[in-house]
Amino acid sequence: MNTGNPQRYDAQLLIGGEWTDAEDGRTLDIVNPATGEVIGALASASARDVDRAVQAGHRAFEGGAWRDMSIQQRARILNRFADLFEADLEQFYKLETLNNGRPIAETRAQISRLPQFYRYFAALALTRRSDVIPIEGPYLCYTQRVPLGVVALMTSFNHPLMILSKSLAPALATGNSVVIKASEQTPLTTVRLVKLLQDAGVPKGVVNVVNGEGRVAGAALAQHPLIRKVVFTGGTEVGRSIGEAAARNFVLTTLELGGKGAVILFDDFDIERAVNGAAFAAFIGAGQTCVCGARILVQKSMYAAFLERFRAKVERIRVGDPTDAKTQLGPVISERSRQRILAMLERAQQAGAKLLTGGRVPQELTSGYFLQPTVVYDADPHSEIGQDEVFGPVTVVMPFEDEADAIRIANDTPFGLAASIWTQDVARAHRVAGRLEFGMVWVNDHHRLDPASPWGGFKNSGVGRETGIESFDQFSEPRAVTINTSGKTVDWYADDGELKRLN
Repeated sequence: MNTGNPQRYDAQLLIGGEWTDAEDGRTLDIVNPATGEVIGALASASARDVDRAVQAGHRAFEGGAWRDMSIQQRARILNRFADLFEADLEQFYKLETLNNGRPIAETRAQISRLPQFYRYFAALALTRRSDVIPIEGPYLCYTQRVPLGVVALMTSFNHPLMILSKSLAPALATGNSVVIKASEQTPLTTVRLVKLLQDAGVPKGVVNVVNGEGRVAGAALAQHPLIRKVVFTGGTEVGRSIGEAAARNFVLTTLELGGKGAVILFDDFDIERAVNGAAFAAFIGAGQTCVCGARILVQKSMYAAFLERFRAKVERIRVGDPTDAKTQLGPVISERSRQRILAMLERAQQAGAKLLTGGRVPQELTSGYFLQPTVVYDADPHSEIGQDEVFGPVTVVMPFEDEADAIRIANDTPFGLAASIWTQDVARAHRVAGRLEFGMVWVNDHHRLDPASPWGGFKNSGVGRETGIESFDQFSEPRAVTINTSGKTVDWYADDGELKRLN
């Protein structure tokens, strides 16, 4: 693997339009997970730095340069930014691969679609209509959408730009100010993106960036009294604490949390397509995604044949240098993460689960945080490996008897983010989708995202939605305006004996 990377990448804070170090000068290392090498330093924000950033966002919002800008002009700036973003995509591909270890083929496929998100929400701002509400009496009642104020966007390491764009685009399109807290492990593409927003003409103070540890910077941001909405992507327990902190200030939240996605393979589906689809669902992003196919449910009549072909497929996945266009699986994000996954696999085997393939550190990769793509089978669906999120290149294959059994196993988890159904029977596809307790269900596909489609989950997978009209509306509050069109004012206190309307 090529480890020669002399360039150093540093990430400062952005407060009120100025890039700056943390007030106390504290920094954290930025590490390339494919090599374990330190590639830069991250300014680590304190609670005081967070307060400065939120105050800057609040001043910008109250000043109205962005909030009160015409929708047409705001949309022009977002479209100009999308053009700048698109022109710079090659650098974003390389930088995200360097910072989080995803193969360059994956970052190209994912990031290339992100300018579309800003164009979509710019268009939605231009076309989203308010309501005229028919109410009783001589009144005209209509609604206005009012931006919230300063919103906090806290993203995770696995898809830094995609997760940010899902909420940054609607937050800006609706006229809010933002404070971004990127994962301390993967801040580099966020910093580059925000610099392009400045170049596009977003006014100073509208977009602010605080880097640093979640327990310091993230906690301070979630509980700040001037924050009006918190968007967080990450683990369920951290999300729970953020939701509790935000609730104390009656703050809106969108929380995209953990998942234990089910891939349901019926025996009427072509087995080669089933194998290919399951491999994609399980191992894209090295399994470090909340919607990954963590449980592959296979109808018993094809279970043995599937295991055989799936093992052969997974063993051909090329693990290695993520900057190589031929690499298909990169490292996990850190050594701590790798050791956590390996310990989970050991406990699963002690509990009786069988290892179909993988489960080890590739011997030929002596640096970085690599793991073989791993398949476990014959695991108890109620065991740790069958219920808890692994967040790594590990999937569990489980048999099911019939449609009812598949639905039961799929729903039998505290999570409810995403699932997929693989069948040639159209009626079955609709029937099963209607009974799955998941916020997103794909049929004969997996892990599909579009800016127009709402993204989010049920149960312990969080609350609220990213993308779509749902997300756009959740970055504003509705104001009802009621106008008396009669030309008269009721004299409530007149002793005229007339029946008067109070409400």
